[in-house]
Amino acid sequence: MDAPSERRLRRLAEEIEEAGVALPEGPAGDLVLHEVDRALRPVVHERRVPSGGAVLDPRTDPTTWGPATDLHIAHTVIGDQPLDAARRFADGMSSWLLRRSDGPDEWLVFDRPAGSERDLGVLAQAFGAVVVQRHPTGAVRVAGPFGVLRWDGFTWHLEPPVDHWLDVVACTNPDGVRVLRDLLEFAVHDLGAAGIGALLVLRPHDEPGPPVEELLPAPPPLRIGRPTHLGPLRHALAQIDGATVFDREGVVRKLGVRLVPSAEAEAEVPPVRGTRHTSGRRYSYDDPHAVVVVVSEDGPVSVFRNGVVLGRSGEPG
Repeated sequence: MDAPSERRLRRLAEEIEEAGVALPEGPAGDLVLHEVDRALRPVVHERRVPSGGAVLDPRTDPTTWGPATDLHIAHTVIGDQPLDAARRFADGMSSWLLRRSDGPDEWLVFDRPAGSERDLGVLAQAFGAVVVQRHPTGAVRVAGPFGVLRWDGFTWHLEPPVDHWLDVVACTNPDGVRVLRDLLEFAVHDLGAAGIGALLVLRPHDEPGPPVEELLPAPPPLRIGRPTHLGPLRHALAQIDGATVFDREGVVRKLGVRLVPSAEAEAEVPPVRGTRHTSGRRYSYDDPHAVVVVVSEDGPVSVFRNGVVLGRSGEPG
């Protein structure tokens, strides 16, 4: 593959900056640009467009990578292997290139695929790195301390970290912030990024809540904080309507329920956006300690509490 021109890289840097991401200066920033350019222009073989992924300039201790990602990670130095040849073994799911601007490149192999948008955020944080991926679907994503930058085929879209909501949404239990962060990351990066609409209710108390109509059998106790539980949960939510209710520990307790607003909620809480948003907002009025997260099919995520809209993804908190 021909090396990208300086002009092309400069234009790519300007696009990324306009989307709200400031790249590192010097060799580290050049490394990111080259990887993003490669992800946007992969080498096609017999009409097959390969996926791929790279972890760039990790800054954390390698002994912390496995515990921080809940993965078993094997890594080995590439050595004299040409970079283009080494790329053939990195699928951006369970195998990755690790590239450094000031050290040897390596291969990383995980014991399971970790290629969802949420996974990229976890990898970027655990490695202290910028992660660039071309997903098998063709999506190109860049994850780092800035959040996740997506290329939709025409423009870049920045999904900032969910932490800007955490100071706004106060939870009463000690684990509330951790569970809420996991729930928001799942909503934004697993559901919203995949175009899966959903209504998620986090109840921090054990007391009975407002009445709901349970339409489906009790679900398995999937936990929002366990990466291995998220694939089955995402798969189920793509097939159903209604709300999913989590307890204070982030365990799924009810699936596909119909939220029934009180007469007071219908009178006091005006409609907002569509039916799903209105239902979620009115439920939050009836259950004021709950946090309600609504995911639109077109991606944005809204957060409600006590009948109030606290914010939407991509907007300042």
